[in-house]
Parts: sequence; C-alpha cells; structure tokens
Amino acid sequence: MLWLVVAALAVRQMAVVLRQPPGERLTDLETWIGENGVLHVTGSLYDSDRFTGTPFAGLVLKPLTRMAEQSLGVAWTFGSLLLVAALGIVAARALPGPVTRRTSLLAAPVAISLLMLSLPVRNAFHLGQTSILPVLLVLLACFAVRGERASGLLIGIAAALQPTVLLFAVLLWLTGRRRAAVTGGTAFAACTALAWAAMPSDSWTYWVHHVAGAGLGDNPDSLANQSLHGALLRFGLAGPLEIVLFAVLAAAVCYLGLRRAVRYARDGQLLLAVAVTGCVAVAVSPTAWQHQLLWVLLAVAGRVGKGASDRLVWPAVVVLVITLPGKMLLPNIAAVFPLRDNVLLIAALGAACAAPFLPRTSPYWQRPIPTDYAVPVPARWSRVPLLPFWRRVLSRPNLLLELLLIRVVYSAYAHVRLAATAGRATAEHHGRQIHSLEQWLHIDIEHWVNHAVVKVAWLKDFFDYYYSTFHFIVPLAILGVLYVRRPADYRWVRSSIGFATLLALVGFWLYPLAPPRLMPGLGFIDTVHGVQDFAKPDYGTLTAMTNQYAAMPSLHFGWSLWCGVVIVMLAPKLWMKALGLLHPLFTVSAIVATANHWVLDAVGGAAVVALGFGLTHVLSGPRRLRLPAVPAAAKPQDDLAVSVPVPVPVPVPRPTGEAVGSKQHQGL
Repeated sequence: MLWLVVAALAVRQMAVVLRQPPGERLTDLETWIGENGVLHVTGSLYDSDRFTGTPFAGLVLKPLTRMAEQSLGVAWTFGSLLLVAALGIVAARALPGPVTRRTSLLAAPVAISLLMLSLPVRNAFHLGQTSILPVLLVLLACFAVRGERASGLLIGIAAALQPTVLLFAVLLWLTGRRRAAVTGGTAFAACTALAWAAMPSDSWTYWVHHVAGAGLGDNPDSLANQSLHGALLRFGLAGPLEIVLFAVLAAAVCYLGLRRAVRYARDGQLLLAVAVTGCVAVAVSPTAWQHQLLWVLLAVAGRVGKGASDRLVWPAVVVLVITLPGKMLLPNIAAVFPLRDNVLLIAALGAACAAPFLPRTSPYWQRPIPTDYAVPVPARWSRVPLLPFWRRVLSRPNLLLELLLIRVVYSAYAHVRLAATAGRATAEHHGRQIHSLEQWLHIDIEHWVNHAVVKVAWLKDFFDYYYSTFHFIVPLAILGVLYVRRPADYRWVRSSIGFATLLALVGFWLYPLAPPRLMPGLGFIDTVHGVQDFAKPDYGTLTAMTNQYAAMPSLHFGWSLWCGVVIVMLAPKLWMKALGLLHPLFTVSAIVATANHWVLDAVGGAAVVALGFGLTHVLSGPRRLRLPAVPAAAKPQDDLAVSVPVPVPVPVPRPTGEAVGSKQHQGL
C-alpha cells in the first residue's frame, strides 16, 4: 500500500509540473537552457543574475541545450523523480542498526513519500533545479560506493555543483577518512579548474565578484534565503557589522555542528552525522534557497527523548516544518513573524547544534521508558475487532507538538473552508430551501430576533462583540485548563472537537448555504459586517478571508455546545456547570440576532458535535476510566483533581545501567 502511495505521488508530481503552461513550469531550467536561456546567449552566464549555479554546473548543463524543450521537460521531471526514489532508498538503507523487519520494509516507501511531499523537492520540481543531485551524491559517497577514492570523487563533484557541500570533506577528515577527504578536495579543485579553463570570465565573476555566488539570484534578504546571512539581513543588519556577525556565528555553528557530527559518526549513526553536516552547510551558506534544504528532512534519523511517548515528537516537528509553509505553522501575529519567517533555518540550527540526539550506547536507544496507558472501561463496541483501536495515555502530550498540530489542523480547516464554495446561486438556492423548511416548522424567528435586537443598541453591541470574540477564546481556554489539570480527559475531548470540525467540513462541501444576512429580498440586517451590497457577488474583501457560504453546520454554535458539554461533564461545582451552559445559549442567540446563521444551522452544529463525541467514544472507549485497586487510606486531596483516581504505578522494566530511584522512574 505504501508503494502505491509512492506511485500516486509520483504521477501527481509529474502531472502538476507538465500541465503548467510552458512559461510557468521548470522556470529556472528554462531560463538556463531554453530558447533564450543564458546558456544559449553569448557572453557571461551571470550578466542577468538568472543563473545561480556554479560555472561547473553551467558547463555540465550546456549539452542539454540541444534537446527539444518539450522532451527535455518530460525527461527532466522523470529524471528528478528517479533521483528522489534513489535518495529515499539509500537513506532508508543507511538507518543505524539494529533495524526491525517492519522498519526495513516500511522505511524506503515512507522516506520517498516524505521526500516528495517536502518543500525542497516540490520547489526543485517546480523550478527545474539540480539541488537533489548533490544530496544524492553525498549519500552515495557515504553509504553505497566502496573505496576511499570513489567516495571522495563523488563528494568533490557534489561540492563543484554546490560549494558548501565541501564541508563533508572536512567531516571525512575528522572521522579518519583522510584519503577520501583529500580526494574530495582534489576532485572539487579539478572540476572548478576545468570550468575556469573553459569559462575564465564566468569563473572570475562567480568566485571573486559574487563571492561564491552570494550575490546571485533573488535578494539575499528574501524569505526564500533560509541561511544565517539571510536572517541577519531580515533583522535589519547590513554592512560590515552584519558580515562580521555572520562570520562569527557561522564559525560557531561549524564548530558545534561538525563536532556533533563526528561524535554521531563514531557512534555508528552516520546518516545522522550526514544530516547534521548538511544542516550546518544550510546555516553557514551565504544563500540557502528553499530547494537546497533537503538536509533538514534527513535529521529525522536521530532519536530524541528517553520516553516512548516522546520518541515521535522530533520527527513529527521536522516533517511539519519541512512540508508545510510557515504561515500554516504559526498564526498571523506580528510578534511571531521572526520565528515564522525563519522556521526552516531554526530547524536546521536545532538539528545542527541543539537537538539532544541519543547515542546508541544509551540504555534508552532500544528500550525507551514505556508509555503509561490508562485502563479503559469496556465500551459497547469492545468486541468489534480494532474498536477501540487506540489506547488512551494518562500523561499530557508534548506541548510544542500539540500546538503545532492544532495550528496545522486549523490552517487546513480554514483553507478547505475557503475553497468549499459552489457559487452564489447555489448558496442562495439552499438558503431559500432552509427558510421554507423553517417556515413549515414554524421556527423562522431569525427576522424577528434580528430586528428586535437592532432596536436595542446595547444588546446589539453585546451580541456583536460576543459573536466576534468568544468563538475561539472559550474552546482554547478549556483545552488549556484540561491540558494542565486533566491530561487524560484533554486527549479525549480534543479528539471529539477534532472529529466534529472534520464533519463540519463535509457539510461545507456538500451544502454551501447563504446565511440570512446574504439573502437578498428578505430584509435582514448584518449587524457585525455592515450593510452588504448585493450587486457585488463577492460582497467586498471579506470573501478573500473566509468562505461566507460555510454556514451549515454552524461551528459557532457547535464549538460553544462542545464547551458547554465538556464543562458540564468535568466541572466539579454545580455553579460552574450552570455557567458553562450560558455559553451555548448566548452563542445561539448571537448567531441568530446578528443574521449570521439560520436556526437549522445551529441544529446542524449540534449534530456534528454529537457525532464527534460518538466517534471518540466508539474509537477510544468511554471517557470514564476503570477504577484501579486503591488502598483504603488513599483519598482524593482536591476537588479539582481528576474525577477518576490515576492507576497505581506498576513496576517498569529498568534499562540496563539505570540507577535505582532515578527521577524518571520516581516520576512513573
């Protein structure tokens, strides 16, 4: 099945590239070897700054100018796919042992899939770049070919295409492979000298005038440049101060990163050592464009964390960072812009200098501290195979990963919601259907409530503020409190609201619906957004930010109902439960009074929330946990404690070399 996924991704990648118009696909390749490309034109390769490769790369690409443009595009795309497949297979076989049979079977297709989904590979496919080839040459040099000379030769050729790859010759020297290091340096010098002899003016321009290509391509302070140099420029530094600071930081990163890489190589984790060295090259390069950042993805080979539940945090963070744009990972808040704009650089620096990768000699390498699972009450569906199929964990999830996942899921939800529209005519037709059904049921109170509230200024302002403010604040506050105080319940209720939101997306796709405020001729007053001009199909700039026809079901009411149910289930005091019920009451009043939803939209919101709780119950069992055998002397100490006592700790197998009474086992 995973190989089928790989095949599907490959076909889709080729289709996406080849379906684009000739002027929009393989744009970098076309500017190099197209009909009017720089490799065709007499004069310097760097006259127009369109060619950013080394002179040796230009020398290698020159013969391709004789191929027909259409056949070259197909051959280049297919060849890039083969390079990605080879890269994934080599990386999968380079995993440090011992490797289980399951890992050996799954590693290659998973690696190829992640590579194809990553931003660097997608960017390289779109632009027609050669950045995949140096990474593959380095991996082949380290894991596939035999002999010091062959390894050094491949690394030298890779460095001639991408100069910062020469750091791998330093890694070879520091790990004792000095013949390979010397061969790599010699091969790099020979390739560079060959290009210098063939194109002396271009070589002078690249190596001296542009200082190894530092001034070529886009502006170095653009977001596409994820190096330390680019980050310093984005922070407003320039001139000699920036150059000195960059040199100091680059030297520090090289020292720390190469020192860690040597340690991991001697520990038997050569793939991790290669990834760390590549991340150092990304950080210290004057320009590290997005298509040159594949080294960051290879850092998933490292193991971080002593506990089994923490083992997947580092790979998940790396995969999210390398496959999704920064705007999906972090909110659109000015305070986090420096973090969002440099997230790939931060990931590279973390892998190179900070991530606490475990050595193979650690007792937790093969036997991490086992996860503490809850003992669930048998569910009604417990006899059905695979249901419930996940086990609930008592401890709280990793905060960084949880925040990233919540942000990514919400970004995907907002993107799908914005795309789920079928046009104004269909949405208004569905609006008339809902209005007619409510008239038949005698629940069409929206017009009366809307106009009654408009006549009372303070009530209108209250509902406008409540509609615009509490939709996100209350659910996030509840999740935050449960994360801190009741982690087992947090996981359960988080899953329920996630299922409800996914089901609501299905409703947005299948039944686009115009809310009352966007129904012409019915006389509704939009109290939140102001008067709508029905002559304009997009109703102003609001449509660019949100899908205004995503009304059925109402997640405003659905999320508020979820909040009320969770508070009633978990609050220890009766007055807290009663206060929690006011939120869905105020919300349903606000969505009707402001003409943003029909009454039946609220019914739809209640339905998806009920289904969300139901799916969570079916898949993970009931929220209530099985009561363990608790000594008679044990009594709850706090009304705010978890409603069901935590199971008595059980003996955990202690890894070899672990001291009795260590903090980890005392915590368990």
